[in-house]
Amino acid sequence: MAFEYIQQSLVARKEQTLLRSRVLVQHSNARSITIAGKEYLNFASNDYLGLADQCFNEQQGITGSRSSALVTGYQQIHKQLEDRLCELLGYGSALLFSTGFSANSSVLKALFNDSAPLQNCAIFQDKLNHASLIDGALQSAAKHIRFNHNDMGHLRSRLEKSTATNKLIISEGVFSMDGDKAPLEALFNLKQQHNAWLMLDDAHAFGVVGEHGLGSCQRHKDKPDILVITFGKAMACQGAAVLTSKAVADYMLQFNRDYIYSTAMSPLMVNAACFQLERLVNANRERARLNENIILFRQLSEQANIAVMQSDTAIQPVVLGSAENVLNAQRSLQQKGIWLSAIRPPTVPANTARLRITLTAAHSQEDIRFLVKQLEEVL
Repeated sequence: MAFEYIQQSLVARKEQTLLRSRVLVQHSNARSITIAGKEYLNFASNDYLGLADQCFNEQQGITGSRSSALVTGYQQIHKQLEDRLCELLGYGSALLFSTGFSANSSVLKALFNDSAPLQNCAIFQDKLNHASLIDGALQSAAKHIRFNHNDMGHLRSRLEKSTATNKLIISEGVFSMDGDKAPLEALFNLKQQHNAWLMLDDAHAFGVVGEHGLGSCQRHKDKPDILVITFGKAMACQGAAVLTSKAVADYMLQFNRDYIYSTAMSPLMVNAACFQLERLVNANRERARLNENIILFRQLSEQANIAVMQSDTAIQPVVLGSAENVLNAQRSLQQKGIWLSAIRPPTVPANTARLRITLTAAHSQEDIRFLVKQLEEVL
């Protein structure tokens, strides 16, 4: 029977407790979420600063771009956002994408296409990099080499063994499932020692790390050759940007098929991003409140003997091992009024299924204390 494997795959996923399904959200903000008529405390949002709670309500301008950026879709509002990002982050050029996934994967496919001397090209990726980076590397024509998570000795060994002329190291600023940070100083040193380039996905750091929330690299004298930021986390809107040199941006305009053949990011969304970007830069009070919540959560968790992973960011994972264990814990917490994510393989490695707790500036100290109390009872 044709396509019989589809039903077989679904059955297998269900038996492994790995079947995914969507949840219909009736209402949500950074602090609370309503599902099936019940309100929960929301610890599953990436709206780290709570900026989405005050909706962007200026509806001026065209809703759709009507064309790709290389036809007639590149408008003044796009250039305005690109120029502002370059000014803030210290880059020569920026390109806007509708999603962070497209930005990450398409850059790698374009950078290592048939115009490159592919026998001399290699990508070196942290094993915990986002799926968009892994997919982009696999779809590129470069040699794809993985190194153990944040293990600079392993990366050094991989680089030393490589005969490639064009080496690209890729990491995340803050890792989306573990919440820890990349060792940037060591990455910059290895990049220089091996004449390599560095690409950084700073999706979960932009807005919450560094002075004025400008991300992981703000305090470093060096910058990644390619920096990707997304607008759907702390900036609380939609889209992404790739920041790089003018030469690399011009190269992307020739070879990045996602950018060339996609309708440009909606001017309405770009206008919202411009508005939210200025709010983010000035959200020092929200960043301070978020950091206070992180410190409080970790202190209370330690007192309650809850084994939270080592993270000083808004992402606070509790590893429970099996998919069944994490789903049972998630259901128990929902009964107590807590909504958070149960992350299972293949999103995370086997036997590391976890509760992924995300804290925001919108949470009160009472919310944090209630969360830890319920975690203590369930775990």
